[in-house]
Amino acid sequence: MSVRVQDLSPLPVAANLDDEGLAQYEATYTSRFQVWAEVLQRNVENIHRGSYSLHWLNTDQANWGKRAKPSSRGMTYTDINRIRGYGDAPDKAEWFNFAPRGAVREPYRHEMPVIEEYTVVDKGELWADNVITLYEEAKARQWNATRDIPWEELEALPEDLEKATCQLCTFLTEIEFAAGDFPAKWMYRIPQDFLEVKSFLATQIMDEARHQEVFRKRAIAGGGLLHAAPGFEWALTAILNAPTHTMGTFLLNLLGEGLVLSIFRSGEMIAKTHVDKEIFRRCLQDEARHVSYGVLEFKNYLDTHPNRAAAEEQMHRFCDIGEQVVLSAFVEPALIEPIAVLLGGGLKHIDQGMEGVAHMWRMFIAEYQQRCKAAGFDRSTRCTIPAEFPWGKAA
Repeated sequence: MSVRVQDLSPLPVAANLDDEGLAQYEATYTSRFQVWAEVLQRNVENIHRGSYSLHWLNTDQANWGKRAKPSSRGMTYTDINRIRGYGDAPDKAEWFNFAPRGAVREPYRHEMPVIEEYTVVDKGELWADNVITLYEEAKARQWNATRDIPWEELEALPEDLEKATCQLCTFLTEIEFAAGDFPAKWMYRIPQDFLEVKSFLATQIMDEARHQEVFRKRAIAGGGLLHAAPGFEWALTAILNAPTHTMGTFLLNLLGEGLVLSIFRSGEMIAKTHVDKEIFRRCLQDEARHVSYGVLEFKNYLDTHPNRAAAEEQMHRFCDIGEQVVLSAFVEPALIEPIAVLLGGGLKHIDQGMEGVAHMWRMFIAEYQQRCKAAGFDRSTRCTIPAEFPWGKAA
């Protein structure tokens, strides 16, 4: 039995699925269908003739036979990338399909689909020299929010401290899924030629899902979720809606995650139970990876940009916007006040706790400016966030 091209037309669309999006999808595939149908017909005809193609036995002579060998850590991306042709990520992606980097692709160029969603195609916009190391670390240090936290040992706290803990956990629950939404939004826009970055972003999404999980569980185990806040929501929206991967990564990984990292680093002072300390400790190691990727991504971006002065000025523009995004979170009572209550040791000591918040504020700004400098641009004289904690008692 032969298969004709006309027999391979798209399946009929059910009446209740006849919306604009599905109609556009069908029209797109109908317009591209001829090449696909020709490939399918050729393959089917070969099967019916009982003939074998065996074209897949043809090798790329430059790479075939150069076997990768594991190092002391096992078989890492670094080990396989030592083989030229497999390890060389291009400065600009040329292939917009799902074929692995280094696969035999050239003979089929005219038969391959073009993935229009692949829009982040410049290595300078997403690469970081530590991305492979961070990916290996992320795999090695995964933990389980169900069994690795000693939930059975969670101690009851006085009501004011428990509410403060639950409010802080509500804030962290709110932001962590959004912190996963951003890399998810961009990961599918990155071609396969930058597989190391895609792999790392997948671990970041998993990290953020686990953080959301652990803080949600902690809040509900202690009393319940409390208040979501408009300031948080607008800040997260600004990150998710960033027009480029570079700007969004700055807002998330360098600024937003930097703020959260400062909170986690203060976990020993903030947390009132050893269970909470363990949660902060485990989340800290994950968050540090995300921030480290962001810093070296921007260093690579500036180092490889054809006009460094213009690129640095663009980074300062990101900062001008982003610092106000972070500031919107720092003026939310639903974040500042529960931290102050926890640092002070109770609601009646909230004023003393604010002194601790002021210390965290200075620590965050110092670390933020240090990260900017490590990335290759100096923000110390242009930072728009007040150097001193501005919320004290009125005179």
